Amino acid sequence: MSEHITHSEGETEALGASLASALPGGTVVAMYGDLGAGKTAFVRGMARGMGLTCRVSSPTFTIVNEYLGERELIHFDMYRLSGADELFDIGWEDYLTRGAVCAVEWSENVEDAFFGDEVRVTIEKLSDSDRKITIEGAASC
Repeated sequence: MSEHITHSEGETEALGASLASALPGGTVVAMYGDLGAGKTAFVRGMARGMGLTCRVSSPTFTIVNEYLGERELIHFDMYRLSGADELFDIGWEDYLTRGAVCAVEWSENVEDAFFGDEVRVTIEKLSDSDRKITIEGAASC
């Protein structure tokens, strides 16, 4: 487990980039944090760390955004789902078998879909700009 304090959105993105650059394909990153904590900023950094140059935005209404390049990042927002059954209905298992890194916002809504080997990222809002980010399960960061 590692804990980090970031003081800006840019620092949160940089931490996401650092984490993702070392993640193997097929990794699930389960993200936890209140609304506005910085989960999407962290995923923006993950995309950059994976060498992706696409625009990253929250998939709140679409549920899933796919960012494709040399590596694949699948970005889920589970805010509107009521449980893991709905996640399986949209093809969760198919996404897992593609070998992409899967970043899942609002993971608390679908925890029973995980297998226990996911990387867990918890983002706590300390102030308007400061965040405490706890990463569990990552080999390095």
